[in-house]
Amino acid sequence: MSTAPSRPGVVPHIASWSAENLPKNLPEPVIAFAGVGGIAYPDETPEDRDDRGVLWRRQGDAQGEGKAQYGKVHGPRQREVMHRLLCQVCGGPADRDDRGMLWLLEDNRTDWKDWPENLLTAHPPVCLPCARQAVVDCPHLLKGSVAVRVAASDVCAVYGMVYSPAGLRPMPLHLDVVAYGGRMAPWVLAGQLVRGLNGCTIVDLRAELDGRH
Repeated sequence: MSTAPSRPGVVPHIASWSAENLPKNLPEPVIAFAGVGGIAYPDETPEDRDDRGVLWRRQGDAQGEGKAQYGKVHGPRQREVMHRLLCQVCGGPADRDDRGMLWLLEDNRTDWKDWPENLLTAHPPVCLPCARQAVVDCPHLLKGSVAVRVAASDVCAVYGMVYSPAGLRPMPLHLDVVAYGGRMAPWVLAGQLVRGLNGCTIVDLRAELDGRH
């Protein structure tokens, strides 16, 4: 799941920088929990897992150094803004009114009748100034994205690499959304936090930006 489109010269807060890439020779996760199953780092520390016990992909912290990697999400920063409901572009508070938090979502209304109710997303919310600038610099957002006010959302899953629970050494299978508490939660190397969206109201982004509700 990639970051939102960005205007030239402005790097989304959740985008990675080349200086944050870790060496490719770091050890892969290995089986650690005998009798229970799951993946772990050979040199694991408490910081490698979240408060629900899920293992997270390691990444350096050197924001602003090197080359911006617009299509690569920085897991720790994405996780922070999703927890705190901050804007994915600037890292400041996301916009909220009496209808809820502002999200810009890919337009998938043909997927199911009540979209985006109960949608699972790894895309954090946005603030109005960043939404306004995104529309100016990326006009296609008005055609390909939908502005949604979300009354309630909960952290319910992660998005990451799922490993095989069979064999002496687990092998990476595929990227997927894995629910907290699910049977595959011990076998996922998380890269992004996921929220479920409820109480959704599709709104006119232009009206939101002009203050016409």
